[in-house]
Amino acid sequence: MPPHPSVPHAAAAGNTPPLSRLLDTTADAVQQVRAGKSLTEVLSKVAPELRPGTQALSFHTLRWLGSATEARAHLAPKTPPPAVDALLLTALALLWPGEALPYAEHTLVDQAVSAAQKRTPAAAAFVNAVLRRFLRERESIVSAVRHSPVGMFNHPLWWIEKLKRDWPQDWQALLLSANQRPPMTLRVNARRGSASNYQQRLAGLGRQATVLDSSVTGIPGTSQTLVLAQAGPVQQLLGFAEGELSVQDAAAQRAAPLLLSGLRQGARVLDACAAPGGKTAHLLELADLNLLALDSDPVRLVRVQEGLNRLQLPVGDSQVQVRVGDARNPRHWWDGQAFDAILLDAPCTASGIVRRHPDVRWLRRADDVTALARVQAELLDALWPLLAPGGRLLYASCSIFKAEGQQQIDAFLQRLPPGTGRLDPASPGHLLHSRDNVTQTGQSTQTAQITPGSPPALQDGFFYALLHKT
Repeated sequence: MPPHPSVPHAAAAGNTPPLSRLLDTTADAVQQVRAGKSLTEVLSKVAPELRPGTQALSFHTLRWLGSATEARAHLAPKTPPPAVDALLLTALALLWPGEALPYAEHTLVDQAVSAAQKRTPAAAAFVNAVLRRFLRERESIVSAVRHSPVGMFNHPLWWIEKLKRDWPQDWQALLLSANQRPPMTLRVNARRGSASNYQQRLAGLGRQATVLDSSVTGIPGTSQTLVLAQAGPVQQLLGFAEGELSVQDAAAQRAAPLLLSGLRQGARVLDACAAPGGKTAHLLELADLNLLALDSDPVRLVRVQEGLNRLQLPVGDSQVQVRVGDARNPRHWWDGQAFDAILLDAPCTASGIVRRHPDVRWLRRADDVTALARVQAELLDALWPLLAPGGRLLYASCSIFKAEGQQQIDAFLQRLPPGTGRLDPASPGHLLHSRDNVTQTGQSTQTAQITPGSPPALQDGFFYALLHKT
């Protein structure tokens, strides 16, 4: 998970890069995302001294990209070349009314023109003219853009329409909530200490954090969960390098307690799509297990092992094997011994975590939902026979699309022979990242009341179904 970004100040002081340079690298990132590349991959190749600022500006731009694109179409109906368009969209997103930024408008325009002079010199005058016209006509342009669903909600039209169908009472709240900065949430390693003790240590350093009490939040299994009042680089967190904690959203922290509830110590467990390893580690923090962490991507699987090493896991009587393999083809990796429990954190559209990965909405296409739902069904069908009688399988996806959640599980249960599997009533089902911070009007259309000052939801969007084999 990338560190929580904060917007850098415009003035170059000390090691802070000039704003024009950050705008140039941000425009590069936006251009590559629009061409289909993951922002995480793009940022990994940015020079270290530019990466924090580029990430912060990229996150902001991608959250407001729909509005910026609609505004640019008003200002310049003929689409400019990609390099010019990306810079214009970046500047327009940063000038868009909403989240306050530490830049004076004239400074941002001047620095964007300076970036254009380096990036595409022939277009510098055009960039200057478009941005200054936007400032002059901003009120009318913003009003016009907000009549467009994409301009209003900053998601692709197919995504907006899908949420309307899936969540007719929540769709607006979901879209608006997805553009808020998420909280930075920690999971304190239960092998090393308690969340309350870690909170006290942070307080001694002048940092505030809140322990999530499940009796208050309604989020079970979060006794080791802390939400920081102020986000910061994860590597600078007290005890992070020593394995005392990890960064993990509260919704993702539900997986391990759900799977482990009532499971015997030493149980044989499969984490079927383990990378990057947050849930793998959480399982081992809470119980002694004979665990196989499996993933088809050898590069991402390295992160699983690195995370276990940092957290000093396994400990106690746990045994862990980290292995490359496609969970859909057990004959290539399974030893024939049944599992007591299986965690299937299935590949999905990631539609529930767009607060943390704002590029996802622009990278996905409508047919991705169908393609990924097919993969999820194949995984369920392949893994269920590996489960021992009386065992349990936890299906998880970080999606809010019903095709990847309840509809997927309903179809799977229909495929099973009668009496061979059941859904645990304790299954959370769909978790929406809009419902713990939103009030709605009493009108029939129920307009969501989320503003830039609204508190962010405590957890991301997720789906969980705990299935028992009978």
